Amino acid sequence: MVVAAPRLLGMVSAQSVLESTFGYDSFRGQQAEIIDTIVKGGDALVLMPTGGGKSLCYQVPALVRDGTGIVISPLISLMQDQVDALAAVGAKAAFLNSTQSAEERSRVENAYRAGELDLLYLAPERLRVASTVSLLKQGQIGLFAIDEAHCVSQWGHDFRPDYLQLDVLHDVWPDVPRIALTATATEATRKEIAQRLKLTDATQYVSSFDRPNIQYRIEAKAQPLQQLLTLLNTEHPGDAGIVYCLSRASVEKAAKFLVDNGIPALPYHAGLDSRVRASNQSRFLREEGMVMVATIAFGMGIDKPDVRFVAHLDLPKSVEGYYQETGRAGRDGLPATAWLAYGLQDVMQQRRMIDQSGGDLAHRRNLSAHLDAMLALCETVECRRVQLLGYFGQESAACGNCDTCLSPPESWDGTVASQKLMSTIVRLERERNQKFGAGHLVDILIGKTTPRVTQQRHDDLATFGIGSDVSEQDWRSVVRQLLAQSLLTVQGEYGTLAITPESASVLSGGRTVKLRREAPRKARGSSSAGGAAKRKVMTDLPESATDLFENLRTWRSGVARDNGVPAYVVFADATLRGIAVTKPQSLAELSEISGVGEKKLETYGTAVLAVVAGESLESVSAVAAVAEAPAAPGSGDENDIPFYGDDDAPYDGPPEH
Repeated sequence: MVVAAPRLLGMVSAQSVLESTFGYDSFRGQQAEIIDTIVKGGDALVLMPTGGGKSLCYQVPALVRDGTGIVISPLISLMQDQVDALAAVGAKAAFLNSTQSAEERSRVENAYRAGELDLLYLAPERLRVASTVSLLKQGQIGLFAIDEAHCVSQWGHDFRPDYLQLDVLHDVWPDVPRIALTATATEATRKEIAQRLKLTDATQYVSSFDRPNIQYRIEAKAQPLQQLLTLLNTEHPGDAGIVYCLSRASVEKAAKFLVDNGIPALPYHAGLDSRVRASNQSRFLREEGMVMVATIAFGMGIDKPDVRFVAHLDLPKSVEGYYQETGRAGRDGLPATAWLAYGLQDVMQQRRMIDQSGGDLAHRRNLSAHLDAMLALCETVECRRVQLLGYFGQESAACGNCDTCLSPPESWDGTVASQKLMSTIVRLERERNQKFGAGHLVDILIGKTTPRVTQQRHDDLATFGIGSDVSEQDWRSVVRQLLAQSLLTVQGEYGTLAITPESASVLSGGRTVKLRREAPRKARGSSSAGGAAKRKVMTDLPESATDLFENLRTWRSGVARDNGVPAYVVFADATLRGIAVTKPQSLAELSEISGVGEKKLETYGTAVLAVVAGESLESVSAVAAVAEAPAAPGSGDENDIPFYGDDDAPYDGPPEH
């Protein structure tokens, strides 16, 4: 292991580290202020969207300050990639977790004690082990970084119990600066993070939540798998992406469907063997154009910058979860798609799950509030981005890059239709003491003489056939929207519908019900909004640079494969695009490209120039291997306590339904 020369506080500036190590000319947004706060010894609570550059906010101070930056990261499965990425730019980084042998852990511990590490990654549960706290006391700590800090919130979408004990950092090391970072948190969650981590006196930095490169689209479910396939084939052929499903069975079904239709896809859920999960995650990170089909067990901490789409085949439980998951698309700033298929069964299932969930009334009310906000986002006739950002307290104007802006839906007066449906529910309950689900109620309204309608003699009801002027599909949309507006509710194991106290004003004519009617959608393809986004990715690159860009990508894939690291660890797409456009002729010119720091220039510079010069890829000399990190995966260890999100016990959300 190469021993780093000792650093003295103030001898190296944050700007010089940014340029020489990471290869960037300037900080973005609030990065400079945040880094200055930590370098000077202050605490910070940082809210910054995925792809906004959170990692630099603690990596740069760790390289500037004396001592080792201790990073608390919730997923041990991604620590190796994070360490590899730092090694690629010349930083000395390591991790301690249950994947290592005793010899490997000893090597990392000795390096930490000797002051040879810039950053050390730990899972939160390791701080419950007395030996870890003892080890940290034996070295010099430059800062503590608590990544994915929203995991401390018990009302949040991704709660991790082990985060609750991280207040020990303040108690044991009161003079060491701490920075807590998350991509998503409402004001209430932000306050909870500050209180639980004892960061109430920390400077808070709240960046814009807007991700303008992401196009948000939500459409009604018809044949969701076929809808997904159409999206991938017409707008994202060959692109990497993530597809989220609610249950393990749905994950397996969707992954098989995509593979059967020629899309390279892999499943990820807690029911898979840990080795299979690790292998699938590794393939997703390292292979070009791979699609991961997963439950919410997958995704936290994923740094893959070229995810071009995130699709949801089931309704997310909260806006926070939706924002966090969709934020994994387009981290490189290039156009990306967030697509959701949403239907009546989603609403009924979520309502039923809340009613059947454990916990007290306050817990169920909190779940309902989260769902209501998600439903409001799905049903809005206004700009989706305005609705989404408004949830986090940020005002904005119509974006022009979401489905409701590009194809505005119509609204219509659904008061009479709502009254007909509600009257049918009331008559069945009062006259027959019966309750039914949406399908049977719609059959009655449209006058459909099914065997069940005939057997129950529901064709004798006064409301039989009074809704024949509305199509069956539109009636299901009416039911869905009334559920979203809390004008209907789901009851019991079989999902029967009932009116709510708010329904009375509708039945009496005192309340008008505005409903959304989907605008006719153009066939997705080159003329669609999504197709335009796809073309934008290509037109950002001059035609004269496309062949070189593809050659650079091919070269990068080979280097990444040979060194066992994700392609983005070698160079990000944005850097390759810069090289393809400028066509540098010397190492000095190459060093001016954003993302080319001193270490990468030394490691890859000669080979890159050879590719630019048009030499065949086969003749390009092998480049030096990525610098070896002080730690590498090894055998397991009983000292790490499994926790939600750990490789050994991934969090899959509540029991499946």
